[in-house]
Amino acid sequence: MAGFYPLFYTEHILSLLCPVRHCRLPLSRDPRRAYCERGHSFDVARSGYLNLLQPQERRSKLPGDTVEAVAARRRLHGRGVTAPLLRGISELLGASQDDAVLDAGCGDGFYLGSLAREHGFNACGVDISIPAIDAAARRYPDCRWLVANADRAIPYADHSFDKVLSITARMNAPEFRRVLKDGGLLLVAIPAPDDLIELRGAGRDRAERTIATFAEAFTLVEQRRITTAAALDAAAVGDVLLSIYRPLQAAPPVATAVTFSLDLLLFRPCGKVVPGTTFPQA
Repeated sequence: MAGFYPLFYTEHILSLLCPVRHCRLPLSRDPRRAYCERGHSFDVARSGYLNLLQPQERRSKLPGDTVEAVAARRRLHGRGVTAPLLRGISELLGASQDDAVLDAGCGDGFYLGSLAREHGFNACGVDISIPAIDAAARRYPDCRWLVANADRAIPYADHSFDKVLSITARMNAPEFRRVLKDGGLLLVAIPAPDDLIELRGAGRDRAERTIATFAEAFTLVEQRRITTAAALDAAAVGDVLLSIYRPLQAAPPVATAVTFSLDLLLFRPCGKVVPGTTFPQA
């Protein structure tokens, strides 16, 4: 459990909140579990992550990415096809060793874990998929990994983070603002219109709508598009198809060049958050 253990020594920086309905008390921690004063307790998994997902927050028995999708994305990362996207995110984020960084909807942890190794910051990843978080905890043991439904609530105290990431994940603007410090930064990465165009056709330009979604609590600082292409064999194309939700067609994969493209939106928070008022209750 080496990956989760450092969390027990950073309580002054990052305070977890109990996810049980109508509780929200701070969680105390030891090497094997997290628990609140009301007796709600959550065990640390063998690989080092903490599962805070509540039964009512699941839309299916196995929410989020499947084991197969997680493995497919890992093989693609291993081929280096997403390395240019990682570099673009790293450059725009500009994180430092003193930062506490949250990745909401972190998947298998590739982006957060890679950035943490590069910059040395205090990294926390949240995702609803147990297979994804388990893979993240095994590969990046120096980060902290939680299973939770960030669409509903992020189980951290107000103003915990210097930077928040949302990389091709669902977005929860009120919760991002609540856990972000007033002087912090939010980096949102969304698929650009030409992302995977060879496999699912041209997409919509989502930037304007996304900026509007965050307009009440955030101000756009910078917008940048990162695009790369890779010549993939049939097996790699099959991995891409496994890792996306709406391929253009279900034909057998064949070798082809594939475009990977993200629109990066960097925001600063505007206005103030009254502590403890925006955490949603079930």
